[in-house]
Amino acid sequence: MHPASSGVSFLFNMSVDSGSNYNVTKTSTYFRAYHYEDDSGAALGYDGDGDLAQSTDFQVLTQAIGAENDECASGYVHLFNPSSTTFVKHYITNFNRYHPSNITVNEFAAGYGNTTSAVDAVQFKMSSGNIDAGTITLYGIN
Repeated sequence: MHPASSGVSFLFNMSVDSGSNYNVTKTSTYFRAYHYEDDSGAALGYDGDGDLAQSTDFQVLTQAIGAENDECASGYVHLFNPSSTTFVKHYITNFNRYHPSNITVNEFAAGYGNTTSAVDAVQFKMSSGNIDAGTITLYGIN
């Protein structure tokens, strides 16, 4: 499915040991919709490259973020009941980005961290380089 997913990705992972390791085993699915700025094409489709199957890899939140001034990404991660010591940790993500080929892309992932331990740290990072600017806000912590 176009647009190509090469380039810098924004990633997410969880920790149950205060951030010493970000290696919670995850299973997820990933899909996206896109629309060209010039209205020449659009689609919605599954993207298996973003799936995780009992993997400790980072979850892809959005892919191929451009580096120009008008190319960026924005979105959210909803992590359900991270302090629970009874249930696995479900999550839903939704991110929108502006692709370097003048395409807007809306990306979705949903899955679970296969741990009943409390998640006490999360990490967001780029697949290469650094986060240039932005705000990460945490809600609902008791």
